[in-house]
Amino acid sequence: MTQEKIPTETNDIMLVRNMRDGTPHTGRAKVSHAVVVIFLEFFAWGLLTTPMLTVLHETFPQHTFLMNGLIQGVKGLLSFLSAPLIGALSDVWGRKSFLLVTVFFTCAPIPLMRISPWWYFAMISVSGIFAVTFSVIFAYVADITEEHERSTAYGLVSATFAASLVTSPAIGAYLSANYGDSLVVLVATIIAVVDIAFVLLVVPESLPDKMRLTSWGSPISWEQADPFASLRRVGKDPTVLLICVTVFLSYLPEAGQYSSFFLYLRQVIEFSPAAIAAFIAMVGILSIIAQTLLLTYFMRTIGNKNTVLLGLGFQLFQLAWYGFGSEPWMMWAAGTVAAMSSITFPAVSALVSRIAAPDQQGCVQGMITGIRGLCNGLGPALYGFIFFLFNVELNELDPVTGRNKSTPQVPSEKPTIPGPPFLFGACLVLLALLVAIFIPEHHSIAVKTCTGTRKTSTSNNLSLNPLPASDEDIEPLLQDSSM
Repeated sequence: MTQEKIPTETNDIMLVRNMRDGTPHTGRAKVSHAVVVIFLEFFAWGLLTTPMLTVLHETFPQHTFLMNGLIQGVKGLLSFLSAPLIGALSDVWGRKSFLLVTVFFTCAPIPLMRISPWWYFAMISVSGIFAVTFSVIFAYVADITEEHERSTAYGLVSATFAASLVTSPAIGAYLSANYGDSLVVLVATIIAVVDIAFVLLVVPESLPDKMRLTSWGSPISWEQADPFASLRRVGKDPTVLLICVTVFLSYLPEAGQYSSFFLYLRQVIEFSPAAIAAFIAMVGILSIIAQTLLLTYFMRTIGNKNTVLLGLGFQLFQLAWYGFGSEPWMMWAAGTVAAMSSITFPAVSALVSRIAAPDQQGCVQGMITGIRGLCNGLGPALYGFIFFLFNVELNELDPVTGRNKSTPQVPSEKPTIPGPPFLFGACLVLLALLVAIFIPEHHSIAVKTCTGTRKTSTSNNLSLNPLPASDEDIEPLLQDSSM
C-alpha cells in the first residue's frame, strides 16, 4: 500500500509543479483561458454603451445622473461585500464553478434591456452580489503562475480588458444607428452566451483537488468572508496607512468618473454616439501603451514613488480639465491625459510589493483591494449626488445622433463649471498627491499588518492575494496593468 501511494503523491506534486511552471499541457489551465473569458464578457457590455445611455435617460428622464449613480453605487457596494465570501468559497469548491456563476450573473441583465428596462436596472444592481468576475479570474491566474510572473499575467488580462473596449462601443453605435438597439442587444446576448459556454465547456479547473479543502462542507470562517477585515488593519503601519489613504482619495473620483462620464459627454459636451465610441477607442489604445511601454520606462528612469506622483499629477490635470472643459476638443485632449494617469495604480502595487515583507504581500494588497471595492460603491453615488445637487440633467436627446434636440427657446449660457463632480474629484486627487509625497520609497513594514495566516496548500487564496474586489473594480479605459 505504501509503495502504491508514493507514486501517486509524486504525480500530484508534479502536476502542481507543472501548472505553476506554466508548462503547456492539453486540458490544463492557462492564462489564455482567462483572457478569452474577460474579452468576451466586456466586449458584450461594450456593445451596449450607446443603447444603455438611451435606455437610462428614457427610464429616468428627471434625475438621470442621480439614478445612474445610485444603481452603480448599489452594485459596487454589493460586490465589495460579497467578493471575500465568493473568494473563500472558490478555495473550497474550485475556481471554475464560481467563474461560471459570476460570468452568468454579470451578463444576465443584458437581454432585459429590451424586455423591461426597469427589471434591467434592478438586475444590474442585484447582480453586484455575484459580479466579481475579476476576483475569480485573478485567482485563476495566480493558481497557474509563479509569483514573479503574476504582474505580467495580470497585465495581460488587464490589457485584454481594455482592448475589448477599443472596438465594441464603435460597433455597437454603428449597429444601433443602422439597425436599432434591439439588434445590438441580441448580438451582445449571443456573445454573453458564448462566453458562458466557453467557461462551461472549455475552461479547465485551475485548482487541483489536492490543493483544495477536502470537504465541500468545510466551514468558512467569518474572518475570511468579512469584507471589512482588511480595512481594519490599515492603521497598524504608518506607511501602509499613507498608501491606503492615497488609493482612497485617488480612486474614489475615478470610480465615480467612470459611472457617469459617458452621460456627461452627451449632456454637457453633446458628443454623438459615434464620437463617444471613438473617444473610448482612443483612450483605450493609449492606456494600453501607457501601461506597457511608458510605465516600464518611468519605473526605470524616475523610480517607483515618482511614477506614482506623476500618475497622480496626470489624474489631477485630467479631472480639472473635465470639470472646466466645455468644448469637444478639450475632452479629446483630456482623454490623452486620462490614459497617462492609468499608470498610477500599477505603480502603487509595485511600491507595495517593495515595502511589504514576503509574508505580508497578500495582506497589504488585500487592504488596497478592499478600499478600491469600497470606492466602487461610494464613487458613483457621490458623483450622482453632486450632479443632482448642481442640477445637471440630460436634455431631450435625438435617438439617432445622440445630440440635444433643438428647441425654439433661447439657448442658456454654459455654466462656469460644466462638471462639478470632476472638479471635486480633482480636489481629492490633490489631497492624494500631498499624502503620497510623504510615502517613503524604501521602507520595510515592521509591524505585522495581519494577525495570522491560514494553513493552506497554496498562497493563492482570494482573501490574501492582491486581487481586485470585483469585476467592476477596474475601470474601463484606465485599467491597471498589475493587481
